[in-house]
Amino acid sequence: MFKRRPFFKKMGFSQRKIFWVFLGIVMVILIYFFGVQPLLEAGKRTEEKITLKRRVLLKYDEFVKNRKVIEEELDRTLKVYDKVLQRLLPGETPQLGAVHLQEIIKRLSEKNNIQIRSFRILEPKEMNYYRKVSVQIDLNPTQSLFSLGQLIHDIEQHEKELMITEMNLLVMNPRMPTHIQGSLVISGWMKGGKTK
Repeated sequence: MFKRRPFFKKMGFSQRKIFWVFLGIVMVILIYFFGVQPLLEAGKRTEEKITLKRRVLLKYDEFVKNRKVIEEELDRTLKVYDKVLQRLLPGETPQLGAVHLQEIIKRLSEKNNIQIRSFRILEPKEMNYYRKVSVQIDLNPTQSLFSLGQLIHDIEQHEKELMITEMNLLVMNPRMPTHIQGSLVISGWMKGGKTK
């Protein structure tokens, strides 16, 4: 009878040749997936890293080119900071700042012939980078409205950052307002506990 011959034998391929061709195809696929493809991905990652580092270098180069402008802005900022510090009350603690504030008030009251009956240091308040220190003063009756007005003006226009935050004045006789007494709360700013 008629013998059937496999298709590959008709074509002239032996099983051994087929095995080697199949093994070659598998090897090419394995080399591509485990050799060529990782190299391509590593190349892409390296290109991305180089691009990122180029951007960083360009940014640093821009900083270096603008160094003079940045240094000038820093100098200007430091000068403004020094001016602000000069307007603040000196001292490391609120108590020292309050004592300095008392001394300023005493000098201004003596200059304007206003007698102070008592001083009372109020609780300091922290406000961001600054500390508000307040002193309440009770005034003896005074006959000079001009002197009292000059004291208030001198406090508000002092070289240190001072302000009158509360004012209670009492006229003893409304028909003849010659004797005025009362109390003032005077506040000043000092450097706070937080860093600059």
